[in-house]
Amino acid sequence: MRTSKFLALVLRHDPGRIGVTLDSQGWVDVDELLRAAGAAGLPITRRELDEVVRTNPKQRFTLDPATNRIRANQGHSVNVDLGLSPTEPPATLFHGTSAAVLDAILAEGLRPMGRRHVHLSADRDTAVAVGGRHGPAVVLTVESGRMSADGHHFFRSANGVWLTEHVPPSYLSGDHPLHTQDLPRQ
Repeated sequence: MRTSKFLALVLRHDPGRIGVTLDSQGWVDVDELLRAAGAAGLPITRRELDEVVRTNPKQRFTLDPATNRIRANQGHSVNVDLGLSPTEPPATLFHGTSAAVLDAILAEGLRPMGRRHVHLSADRDTAVAVGGRHGPAVVLTVESGRMSADGHHFFRSANGVWLTEHVPPSYLSGDHPLHTQDLPRQ
């Protein structure tokens, strides 16, 4: 877990923390990453790295086909181009969040905040798990098919997370005991 969190920090948000540079697509040389991690006080063996890539429950990381470069699949706050092509989404996608931010979401829609994209799930169970990290989950349904038809672009990362730049409030629905009167019904 510690190694996975460290890799997420370096590969998604702060590669300079250990003195590595991501290329324009978010890749970094594995040997360079391992050397820099060791010098920064978190030695990681190649075997440990491969294990994290293989077993991370969210499949956050990808090795290139030659297995000599690694990158995060999504969630970047640094400027990278993952080379994802716009993809037709399913009719609905889901977003899990906490009740504490629901009012802001209802007013402004889903925004990427410090990331480059809003993250959406193809299934409700994943959204519940994501939303429940900081208390009881609130799951919002995103009318992604209608958004796409209206000209919004969607992308699908290598690990199946759906990405878009912004979800306006008019495309959101869901139920929450404190706010059901504020949410449109499906």
